[in-house]
Amino acid sequence: MRRKIYERLLQWKNNDAPDTAVLIDGARRVGKSYVAEQFAKTEYKSYILIDFNIAPYEVKAIFENDLDDLDVFFKKISSYYAVSLHVGDTLFIFDEVQEFPRARAAIKYLVEDGRYHYLETGSLVSIQENVSNIVIPSEEDHIKMYPLDFEEFLWATGREGLADVISSHLRDRESMGAAHRKAKDAFREYLVVGGMPQAVVKWIETSDLKKVDAAKRRIIALYRADIRKHAGKYAMKAEAIFDEIPSQLQKHDKKFRLSALGEDARVREYGDAFLWLKDAMTVNVAYNSTEPSAGLALSAEQSTMKCYLADTGLLVSLAFGANPRAVEDAHRRIMFDSLSFNEGMLVENAVAQMLTAQGLDLFFYSRYDKVNAEERMEVDFLVANAEMRRKKNVTAVEVKSEKDYSTASLDKFRAKFAANVGENLVLHPGDLSDANGVLRLPLYMAPWIDWR
Repeated sequence: MRRKIYERLLQWKNNDAPDTAVLIDGARRVGKSYVAEQFAKTEYKSYILIDFNIAPYEVKAIFENDLDDLDVFFKKISSYYAVSLHVGDTLFIFDEVQEFPRARAAIKYLVEDGRYHYLETGSLVSIQENVSNIVIPSEEDHIKMYPLDFEEFLWATGREGLADVISSHLRDRESMGAAHRKAKDAFREYLVVGGMPQAVVKWIETSDLKKVDAAKRRIIALYRADIRKHAGKYAMKAEAIFDEIPSQLQKHDKKFRLSALGEDARVREYGDAFLWLKDAMTVNVAYNSTEPSAGLALSAEQSTMKCYLADTGLLVSLAFGANPRAVEDAHRRIMFDSLSFNEGMLVENAVAQMLTAQGLDLFFYSRYDKVNAEERMEVDFLVANAEMRRKKNVTAVEVKSEKDYSTASLDKFRAKFAANVGENLVLHPGDLSDANGVLRLPLYMAPWIDWR
């Protein structure tokens, strides 16, 4: 399964190893171990994969007892795994390194030694229990890994040609024409299946939505188990937030109202639980930026937020309960564009997912004025351009799920913040068009947008 992170690993190997190790940080079941081993098999003469979920005492003891003599350390590791080591051409993979923090702490000494390269994978790597007794190595580069975006989904399902067509039409700002329907249908398929590799593989192998849903539900159960096991004093609040996400996204403005969790719920009580879920990479959180400029975070209101599930396919399964017939019917209705409820929650979640996968922090704009209607507006996403310019460095993004829609909020926002806002973008079900200062793109083009 081709993943974009592979190119980033190649850049690390060619430019930064052996001076640093690289840590792939991601939620459970996004494919970290798979891509790490594929990278090792393809790019190195030999590799040793140590899965700390199952590593025996004998292996852990080598880390505990032999780091003061790395010649002995490497000799024992090589002997145990029966793998020959080649200076500059052997990769050590520390898989699920959060399960044995001592190995992560050892990175400092192993990198300083310089003989071999080191790749770590982990989930929940920043939570307190996994770092409390170690010094985080400064010789560690981080790469975040997410579920498949729509382009990777097309690659996985054998539609590389369609991905190239979408990319070229966006680059040239040309309408998709006859290819629009094919791309739109593929995107609706992506909404249902999502980007978790296990669900995608099940879809490729069986074309059976029941089996796809079962795969997604196993992941949801795993995430709930992680919350209960690792979130500590935040566990009950974090699980309540997780389960409430579909209901909150079904609201018109998608903002997460803490009152749904309890009449007296306050940000000071639930803020850490949101941060735990965000650090675990199971959710994507967007904050209201009240003064849009290049520094969107500077005016972000932590008390006004939207909370998206990290994968839209998981959101579909979480939203429609566990009744097999109801879920299968909902899946098919989404895929064939005949769902009778507000589909905006799905497409906005998918856009949030794909923006996050591009390394963007999520912000939106929301203002309510009881007196002046011209001051009431909602803009779904704000993106600060990578190139810092003196003016016009913010892109306003509206996400639409229906063919007929209004851009009233976007128009008011453009007028109010004309000094800072450059391009105005609408992601919608229709084809590409560019008129009256607004670029309208099909929803499926989100992964190809160049935010520079």
